[in-house]
Amino acid sequence: MGDFQITCINKPGSHLDPHTRIEYIGHQAKWKMLEATAIRRIRNGTDSFFTLVNGRRADVIVAERNGTPYLKTTLDDTRTDNLLSLPECQGCKVV
Repeated sequence: MGDFQITCINKPGSHLDPHTRIEYIGHQAKWKMLEATAIRRIRNGTDSFFTLVNGRRADVIVAERNGTPYLKTTLDDTRTDNLLSLPECQGCKVV
C-alpha cells in the first residue's frame, strides 16, 4: 500500500469554488490521477493520500453527498479547505 502526498489539484472552472468537483489530484510536476481513480484506490485499500499544508498532515478520505463520492480531508485545526488551498497541477503525467 502506498501513502502519497497530494500537492496540487485540477478543477474545471473556478479553482476555489467548493461546489465544483475536483477532476485530478496530483503531486506537482510528477503525477496526477483522476479523482475517481483515487476514490477507487482508497476504497480498495490499495493506497492512501494526504495533504501537508503549513506543516500539518490531513488524511484524504472518501465522503458522499447525495450518493456521489468525493474526496475531502479529515478535520484538522486549519480554517481553509486543505485540497482547495493547493495550487493547480502543472507538468504532471497522468497515471
